[in-house]
Amino acid sequence: MIRNIETRDIQRVCDIYNLYVLTTNASFEIDPVPVEEMESRVAEFTRVFPYLVYEEGEEVIGFCYASKFRPRLAYRFTAEVTIYLDKEHLGKGIGKQLYKELFARLQILGFHSLIAAIALPNEKSQALHESFGFKQVAHFKDMGYKLDQWIDVGYWQKML
Repeated sequence: MIRNIETRDIQRVCDIYNLYVLTTNASFEIDPVPVEEMESRVAEFTRVFPYLVYEEGEEVIGFCYASKFRPRLAYRFTAEVTIYLDKEHLGKGIGKQLYKELFARLQILGFHSLIAAIALPNEKSQALHESFGFKQVAHFKDMGYKLDQWIDVGYWQKML
C-alpha cells in the first residue's frame, strides 16, 4: 500500500535511509540521521510536496518524496525527487509503484520539471529513472568524498 508518510513511520524511514548513509555513496551524508532531524525534514518537505511510503503488512519498506530544487522563485515548478527502498526488497517493482504515484501527485500540483541527482555509478537508479523517461542532463566530476573515494553526480530530468 502506498500512502502519505505519518509520524509513526519516521523511525523506519531512518532505518532504511541510514543503511544507505553508512554503507553506500547513494547519500552524501556521512553520519546517520537521528529521528528528530528526520521529523524536521519531513515536516519541512510536506508543507509543499508529497512524501510517500510503501507499506507491506505493517512494515514500511520504501519511501519517496519531492523537495525544492533551488530556492529562487522561478524554480517553483521544478522539484527534486528522491527514493529509497529497503535493500531486501529491491527489484520487486516497488520503486516504480512509488514513483508512479509521486509523479501523478506532482503533476496534479502543477509541477513541470523533475530532477533526480544520482551518485555515480548507480546503474539500478539510472535504469529506474530512465524507465520513467528521465534523461541525463549533467555529469559532475568528483562532487563528494565518501568511503575513501571521490564520487561523481549525474542529474537526470523529466518533464511532466
